Amino acid sequence: MTQLIQLTIYGLANGALLALAALGFVLIYKASGVVNFAQGKFLSVGAYALYAGHVLLHLPLLLAALFSLLVAVLLGAAVERLVLRRLIGEAPIVLVMVTIGLSAALEAVVQVSFGTTPREMPRLLPTGTLELAGAVIPLNRLLAIALAAFVLGGFTLLFRYSRHGVAMRAVADDQQAALLQGISVSHIFALAWALGAVSALIGGVLLADLTEVSQNLSGFGLRVFPVVILGGLDSVPGTIVGGAIIGLVSQYAESLWPGASEVAAHVLLVGLLVLRPHGLYGQPRIERV
Repeated sequence: MTQLIQLTIYGLANGALLALAALGFVLIYKASGVVNFAQGKFLSVGAYALYAGHVLLHLPLLLAALFSLLVAVLLGAAVERLVLRRLIGEAPIVLVMVTIGLSAALEAVVQVSFGTTPREMPRLLPTGTLELAGAVIPLNRLLAIALAAFVLGGFTLLFRYSRHGVAMRAVADDQQAALLQGISVSHIFALAWALGAVSALIGGVLLADLTEVSQNLSGFGLRVFPVVILGGLDSVPGTIVGGAIIGLVSQYAESLWPGASEVAAHVLLVGLLVLRPHGLYGQPRIERV
């Protein structure tokens, strides 16, 4: 029983961080229709930005956090404005290849700037333990779950009730109708990419605090694709459910068979898509010709 509790906490913590990364993916896809294969690299860029501000530039933690937030916003907005906006109307495969190239470019920039050696950053979350039903649980894992839940809840409320959130939903449903209502589609595209980078920043910083600042962060971000497909490409709540499911299944499978976490997640994904091709919460699109 104690091992089950520990595995569940670890799985939920991983799932919460995956949901943060998946949230940015979904926001970008809903607003602009672009499948961002560079989302995993946004995690590592965010973590390295905080490391650079706090450790290399010796900024106080709050200023370092603001510095990394600025880097994330500028990165997301710059990618949309300087690269993707010029490709409006191109075939979807062109946009896919561009985001793959962007992923490689970001990885190269990080390697040139910081090298490939993992970096140690001062811990942001407490490293103590907590006993729960006889199981010893790392406190930082519980706090990571709580922080991720808070951020995900905040993004959900923003997307559902704020003026910009309603505008993003309108653009996602019908760009032409949104334009007729006076909504700046280009502004919404830039906002979606900026918010996507910010959510990846938060996930990357929390993940780096639990592990280390290294290139492996972007590898963790690759797990975002099973999460978004499982929950639904256009569903924000689906990222939360999909992240929890993938995190738990991967952790349970790893305990039973070391190295099986990736296999288990993708087997589950394939099995579910056979039954629900649009994911758990995705909306099926019907086109009449």
